Amino acid sequence: MELGLGRLWMNTITMLAVSIFVFIVIIRRLNGWYYALKLRRKNQYSVPPGDMGWPFVGNLVPFMRAFLYGNPDTFINNLVFKYGRTGIYKTHLFGNPSIIVCEPYMCRKVLTDDEHFGLGYPKAVTNLMPSLFINTNEHKRFRRLIFPPIIGHKALAMYVERIEDNVIRSLEEMSSLKHPIEFLKEMKNVTFKVIIDIFLGPENQYIVNKIGGLVNELLDGFFCLPVDLPGSVYHKALKAREKLRSILQPIVEERRMIMNSGLREGKKDLADILLEIKDENGKKLENENIVDLLLAFLAAGHDTTATALTWIVIYLTDHPEIMKKAKDEQEEILRTRQPSQKQIDIKEIKQMVYLAKVIDETLRLTNVSFSAFRKAMTDVDINGYIIPKGWRVLIWQRAVHMDPANFQNPQEFNPSRWDDYNGKAGSFSPFGAGSRLCVGMDLAKLEISIFMQYFLNNYKLERLNPNCGITSLPIPKPVDGCLAKVIRIYQ
Repeated sequence: MELGLGRLWMNTITMLAVSIFVFIVIIRRLNGWYYALKLRRKNQYSVPPGDMGWPFVGNLVPFMRAFLYGNPDTFINNLVFKYGRTGIYKTHLFGNPSIIVCEPYMCRKVLTDDEHFGLGYPKAVTNLMPSLFINTNEHKRFRRLIFPPIIGHKALAMYVERIEDNVIRSLEEMSSLKHPIEFLKEMKNVTFKVIIDIFLGPENQYIVNKIGGLVNELLDGFFCLPVDLPGSVYHKALKAREKLRSILQPIVEERRMIMNSGLREGKKDLADILLEIKDENGKKLENENIVDLLLAFLAAGHDTTATALTWIVIYLTDHPEIMKKAKDEQEEILRTRQPSQKQIDIKEIKQMVYLAKVIDETLRLTNVSFSAFRKAMTDVDINGYIIPKGWRVLIWQRAVHMDPANFQNPQEFNPSRWDDYNGKAGSFSPFGAGSRLCVGMDLAKLEISIFMQYFLNNYKLERLNPNCGITSLPIPKPVDGCLAKVIRIYQ
């Protein structure tokens, strides 16, 4: 009797376990079935292979797990393992059905085809930074109007002294501290001060402490769920954006009044140049446009540049032979400098050939931005696969940069790989491509080059936790923020 009762319980538990398993399998496949049904009028078998994940959340959980706590490359590697090296996969991320492209030709095709692909960033990003997502024609007009006078060669030369002054002060302050610092945080402070100085001048540096935390809150909201509830990350980001605009708007308005009165003297700031620009009809930019542009530089520029700087210093510190080669180049530049020259000349930046390779190798290996986001404006055929209209397209640059087919031993930090680099078009695109190519690319490289000249010649980094873990969302960073001491080298 007891034996029969035991078997009954065992059978019941087994049936329950099987039922739960079947239920989970069915639920797990509902998202894929739903989108297959939506595409029934099209040839659904022409859609790239892949996995649509769970209902509502899609594949967000394995994505977060890979980028926050593990190796971010495992997310793509799992797709390659399951579906082969097609270079294009379907998925569901950030609330949208999406297509991932990670083959150079396809990446470049999507980035440069404005007719079929528009911007497709997550809703939170577009709501928080709407000025970045104007339509393609308006963006091209805006780019033609404002970027030559603010990012051209003459403008970059004008920024050198300001960048240099901020770098010198910051490195001296860091090296004077007796306690360890979070090096990444300090790099963010440096790049933040540089942008404020370039845009608004040194007299407005007082706002750095006032808005630094607000910019971080704004950035935190970029890849969260766009749910505007009190206390949510997205709600805080929206409030931070409003506060930032309320702080910056009066500064720009005051600057316009001073310029209109003819009382503005001395060196021009970026805000002065923007206030003077006129379009083909003689119309000047509105104050709101200038505030939006400053917010864009603060949000999209200082964080990524600071992260790149941090990793360059980490990689060079971890590879003394490469650091020596980079240092030798900087010392040679100083030896050939005219005795009367006391500061960096922009012409010297072009002489930093090996440092440029170090920068490119860091951008390739670190992948400060793992992906660019687009949206299919119509059904698009790429290599025999259909990208359905309205679906997001993720140009997964990290996968391209870490693919052994594009870069031999991709996990290795090796600036010399760029000596005779002749890769496929689209195999290296850390700043994007096409009409949306990052406008701050040259400014970022200028800032990094100036910082590294002073660091390599005069300082070294001693990390407290050189083997600490790395988290990669939204951008790669040591979990301890690169806790370290900056040591002045006396020669």
